[in-house]
Amino acid sequence: MNGKKGSFEINIPPEATKSKLPGTSKEGSIGAFSSCKAWIWSVWEFAKEDSNRVKFALKVGLAVLLVSLLILFRAPYDIFGTNIIWSILTVAIMFEYTVGATFNRGFNRALGSLLAGVLAIAVAQLAIQSGRVAEPIIIGISIFLIGSITSFMKLWPSLVPYEYGFRVILFTYCLIIVSGYRMGNPITTAMDRLYSIAIGGFVAVLVNVFVFPIWAGEQLHKELVNSFNSVADSLEECVKKYLEDEGLDHPEFSKTVMDEFPDEPNYRRCKSTLNSSAKLESLANSAKWEPPHGKFGHFFYPWSEYVKVGAVLRYCAYEVMALHGVLHSEIQAPHNLRFTFYSEIQEAATHAAELVRSLGKDISNMKRSPKTSLLKKVHSATERLQRAIDMHSYLLTSNFDPPDNSSKPLTKLPVTFSTTQYDLSNPLTEFDSNSTENNLSQINENMPSGTPPQQTESYHEMMRKQSRRLHSWPSREVDAFEEEGGLSMDLLPRMKALESTAALSLANFTSLLIEFVARLDHLVEAVDELSKMAKFNHEGV
Repeated sequence: MNGKKGSFEINIPPEATKSKLPGTSKEGSIGAFSSCKAWIWSVWEFAKEDSNRVKFALKVGLAVLLVSLLILFRAPYDIFGTNIIWSILTVAIMFEYTVGATFNRGFNRALGSLLAGVLAIAVAQLAIQSGRVAEPIIIGISIFLIGSITSFMKLWPSLVPYEYGFRVILFTYCLIIVSGYRMGNPITTAMDRLYSIAIGGFVAVLVNVFVFPIWAGEQLHKELVNSFNSVADSLEECVKKYLEDEGLDHPEFSKTVMDEFPDEPNYRRCKSTLNSSAKLESLANSAKWEPPHGKFGHFFYPWSEYVKVGAVLRYCAYEVMALHGVLHSEIQAPHNLRFTFYSEIQEAATHAAELVRSLGKDISNMKRSPKTSLLKKVHSATERLQRAIDMHSYLLTSNFDPPDNSSKPLTKLPVTFSTTQYDLSNPLTEFDSNSTENNLSQINENMPSGTPPQQTESYHEMMRKQSRRLHSWPSREVDAFEEEGGLSMDLLPRMKALESTAALSLANFTSLLIEFVARLDHLVEAVDELSKMAKFNHEGV
């Protein structure tokens, strides 16, 4: 208080008077600049990924500008009046990414506008002849019928490609007949709007064809070739990682479900191949509307065969994705068991990927080359893998009996594996209650005579724990064994069954690889059929 009754004095520090306004601080400015920079960089990367996107955007702007000149200049505006706005709408609606899609959309636009104009003129004349009282009734009934019929017909399966044409009929008819009814001259209104639509369509086609054209046929051709390379690369990547993986660093289950494998770039490319069915069909439908161009220089080019080849390729890609599923599964075969069949698996996968990549190269170069030698290599490598699996099938079970060598000698795998620490005759040492005792007895023999009993017991305990870790699958801590009462006789059969299940994942992987090779025959036939119908040149011509 300052001494006056009813008054108070409050002392405010000088620093508190300096308030910081939100959004005006230096940190806020830096954050806004960083976000803006990141957005610009993402736009740059998006445009850099496919330069045709920028070309398409510029072409649309050019087409709209050319049509807008008809309004900006006085002479054409005096001729068409406000109906010239229909040309701008036509360009905005009709202009598509590829030339073929633009032709397709233009055909639907032209045919729909023509039919709608003819129907509007005919119904308007009938309504005028019926008198002023019946005229709005006839127009209203006709709008209801046209709307119902076109909406139903565009749902018909065989007419789905012309869905846009039915939509054009509906809104063009309604706009022409309603505006003509109010203006009193439906024929003049219909003709002016048809002229405007024709001008807009002509400008859209002209710009799309002659200014940096983007052909749907070339896009389809490149997309199919890239799919071949993606499948081949993904197969090699998967097999290489499966054979070299020692099981030390597996992704978490959540990452496996979400397909988050940043160290496998080819995996995502192969996955996109599985989802390319709709894209290939769309490009093929658009390519059918395009005139001969570039290396596709003859009419009635078999674009539908590209879709068939893509379907067979996806049939092979499913097997590659299944191989990836085994690679990232929770149950894995021991690394030394996988390494036993290293050369057979690697050879089959390499030759298969080489064949797939060769087929894609032939389509890219539009050449026909014999694939007999490559097929023989793939089949020979696969047969060697099958023989190796059959000969050493006992390795894929935990309870196996060694083969009888007295009647027939055991064929060994290639010499490259002789340096490994993996004994083929006994790869999965059967664990029983006597094995631990044998190990302990050997330790007692090797122990110095003066070793205290407690130290000897610690060695015994250590060996017992190592045996538990070695023969447990899935791996568990030693405490878990203690809680369950140690290695009881009931636990041993279950452990052996789990070991057998882990080994069988290798059989699953090899069977999927063999199935992939079997499907390559269908792929070769599909590519050969495409090369015949597309009239590819023979290699060397």
